[in-house]
Amino acid sequence: MQENVTLQYITENKDIQIVYSDKDIVIFDTIQQFADVSAAHLELNAIAICIKGKVQGMLNGQLIELCENQVGVIPLGGLVTNLMVSPDCQIKVLCISNEMLHEFLRDKMRLWDNMMYVQHLHTITMKQQEMAFYTHFYGMMEMCLHQQYGYPFSSEVIQALLRSGMLALCGAFISKMPKDFGQPASASNNHFRQFLNVLHQETVKHRTVDWYAAQLCISPKYLSAVCKKYSGKTANEWITENVLEDIRYYLRQTDLSIKQISDILGFSTPSFFGKFVREHLGATPVNFREQGANPR
Repeated sequence: MQENVTLQYITENKDIQIVYSDKDIVIFDTIQQFADVSAAHLELNAIAICIKGKVQGMLNGQLIELCENQVGVIPLGGLVTNLMVSPDCQIKVLCISNEMLHEFLRDKMRLWDNMMYVQHLHTITMKQQEMAFYTHFYGMMEMCLHQQYGYPFSSEVIQALLRSGMLALCGAFISKMPKDFGQPASASNNHFRQFLNVLHQETVKHRTVDWYAAQLCISPKYLSAVCKKYSGKTANEWITENVLEDIRYYLRQTDLSIKQISDILGFSTPSFFGKFVREHLGATPVNFREQGANPR
């Protein structure tokens, strides 16, 4: 039986001891419970730091192992099967929504997507000095958590720490890249990578799959098949996801008017822009902006 693993699924699981959680982030210290799940489809991004012991499983059909002093990442859409956890395993796990990941990494998302979906670089080994950095980092998190109740801006402080940690982790992955990083393994791999590059570079991302396929001189059907093969998501899902992240950014991080944002993002009219936002974010652009003004 396959379980769709969401933030809600984790926080409502009484067997998982949660260290911290909000609507976009959850942190916990054990994954023994997931060994009983035959297949777990992640609807979030998961980062795990193995302090002791070993974890082994299949990620999208490929063997993945996580041992002492290693960090593993399972991106959104990953399918984990045959998970085995050693009895002495000590691990720290951060699960984060795609919305928050985009907010944390912003202009680094292109690198992240290339690492996760093109190069399939999901684990790296840390030196003792690097592990000490993350251990101290986690200690700072715990200090903040102990003061969480009644402590002003506690969630903002925790998120700022997590953003710093995510940026450091992204840098660590880049530093471990093989020398041939960026060299396509196949034509289809190269087309997928080119699609991501075009998608991330375009200010106006709200375009059809046909438009993106035309930029790469390939058919829309082939582009969607390539995207599905390498990431588990269709081309249209990639486009929509990136459009929504731009919408979130402009509505919550700028003072531009709704019409200005609509024009920048390539919507034909503010009315159509409003309909798109309501359909995908469950609120009007104005209401979504007002919701973002409230503390998380």
